[in-house]
Amino acid sequence: MDLLLFKLVVTPLLLMAASLAARRWGEAVGGLLVGLPLTSGPVSVFLALEHGPAFAARATAGSLVATAAQAAFCVVYCRAAARGWKVALAAAGGTFALVALVLQWSALPANGLYLFAILAIALALNLIPNKPARTARLTPPWWDLPSRMALIAGLVVSVTLIAPYVGPEASGVLASFPFMAIILAVFAHRLIGHEAAQQLMRGMTTGLLGFASFFFVLSLTLTRWNLLAAYGTAILCVLTIQAFSLYRMRLPTPCLRGKSRAEGSAP
Repeated sequence: MDLLLFKLVVTPLLLMAASLAARRWGEAVGGLLVGLPLTSGPVSVFLALEHGPAFAARATAGSLVATAAQAAFCVVYCRAAARGWKVALAAAGGTFALVALVLQWSALPANGLYLFAILAIALALNLIPNKPARTARLTPPWWDLPSRMALIAGLVVSVTLIAPYVGPEASGVLASFPFMAIILAVFAHRLIGHEAAQQLMRGMTTGLLGFASFFFVLSLTLTRWNLLAAYGTAILCVLTIQAFSLYRMRLPTPCLRGKSRAEGSAP
């Protein structure tokens, strides 16, 4: 019962924090935060507690597979965003499934999957447009945040319940499906416009490097260290990477810095 309560509370609170951050600092920052393993990380902990560290370690392969699939998801969603959120979501979801199936079939080791994920992230960042979203915003309805939190709680409980039946690798893929990003992107797409959803996807892609590193560290440590040391090291790694990514994201681009200096020196 305590573990079930934990599932129903922790991940929805993380989603609420990411949603509020997106409202305060913009969709790109919100996307960077949902690039953190906010869903798959807690699910990994639950798998380790309920089925053992070896099961959770094998599930990290599915999460690394899903990292490249998430990068492909973000690219396709952005490319199809102008056609509406339903078309974009259907195309991106199908792409995620296809990439995940191919990579699972390849049976690459963890270090190979990690390297492939990094290459996929770099390629995706070159393909996703980096245009500022419109600043005009609508006040979300009162049911906005409660709906998001209820959806993510149901998804986390569902994944952990079916894990013994689908196996660790498939559980890792399912846990790493971009549920949070979808929830934030669809709401942003409908309330603000497709450019806001694109910026959220770009922020998420930037955050995937930390996501992949989190699960790569777990693949190396879960069966060698105790759970506290393994997850603590993985969390420290992902927070360090995300802090650097956030710092880089908030810096003005070189062209903007040059423009500001030119304007400052103009008579």
